[in-house]
Amino acid sequence: MRISTHGRALSGMALVATSALVLAGCAAAPEETDAGSGETLDFLPCMVSDSGGFDDKSFNQLGYEGIETAANDLGVEFLTVESTSDADYAPNIESLIAEGCDLIVTVGFNLSAATVEFALANPDVNFAIVDDAADNDFDGTTDADNIKPILFDTAGAAFLAGYAAASYSSTGVVGTYGGMNFPTVSIFMDGAAQGVDYYNSEKGADVTVRGWDVAAQDGTFIGSFAPGTDSRSAAQNLIDQGADVLLPVGGPIFQSAVEAIRDSGKDIALIGVDADLTETETAAADLFLTSILKQIKVAVSEVVTEASGGSLDTTPYVGTLENGGVGIAPFHDFESKVDGGLEAELVAVKDGIISGDIAVKSYLN
Repeated sequence: MRISTHGRALSGMALVATSALVLAGCAAAPEETDAGSGETLDFLPCMVSDSGGFDDKSFNQLGYEGIETAANDLGVEFLTVESTSDADYAPNIESLIAEGCDLIVTVGFNLSAATVEFALANPDVNFAIVDDAADNDFDGTTDADNIKPILFDTAGAAFLAGYAAASYSSTGVVGTYGGMNFPTVSIFMDGAAQGVDYYNSEKGADVTVRGWDVAAQDGTFIGSFAPGTDSRSAAQNLIDQGADVLLPVGGPIFQSAVEAIRDSGKDIALIGVDADLTETETAAADLFLTSILKQIKVAVSEVVTEASGGSLDTTPYVGTLENGGVGIAPFHDFESKVDGGLEAELVAVKDGIISGDIAVKSYLN
């Protein structure tokens, strides 16, 4: 794991609480002031990454950009801790509590148990968690009063991407696979499959989805969120089944799909998740039909800013198509390759989802 300090030296307690630390020195932070009053703002926001790290070109990186933006706007310093494995989560959170953090944002559902544990033990510290409801007993409520879940109902956005994939596919096969079968992963796959089904019903088409079964709520998962042999094998298997659009869901696992596509020599498109991967993964920009977006940066920035005022409404934030919290990226290099009427159709479908005329199933609704 790696702790990055942004204008504040680490205390001895934090050094004891964590192991194998590499400290990254940063330029001195701006003077902490309340922009409205000119008074010093005593507020320290902090963040712990998932094992994908802050350079994953996905939700960890977007979370980092969100806390960085808010801290800069507020004129305060901030601390971040990068996890390299599941074993880092608890000690990383503990180290930030020792540093006196006022808000600790944990990034990813894998940190849910540790977040709840430390939130219950430290009721005076505010917590927020990206991509998880912090409801580990599944009773429908957040497990600690001082945790704000930051959630994204990506089913609607994935529905749009699935519709676009079905329209673009020339083989009539769209493939998808995920890291692990968690709701925040399968929601992409499920939404996309529903979008393909809707396209079929509207167009009288017969595009099939491989890698996800809507009825069984199960599909192809590689058991991790790391690129490598398993991810590449899953992508290759879908390519062998005729898929010419692939949706890998799980942070950087798409990188192995890129390798499989390049080696296949076939005309196969990708759909990215979380960020606009055409812009963030420039070496593979030519492969992305679109990306399913979560506005994680904006949501995290808003939560950090709210918490700086001394209180935090812990009602879960849920990003939707209606509030702009989720969406799909432009077609970029595929603009000239998609059907001429597709963009207008997607606007109509989006409006239908928002109005409720088009039903999209999601674990969040």
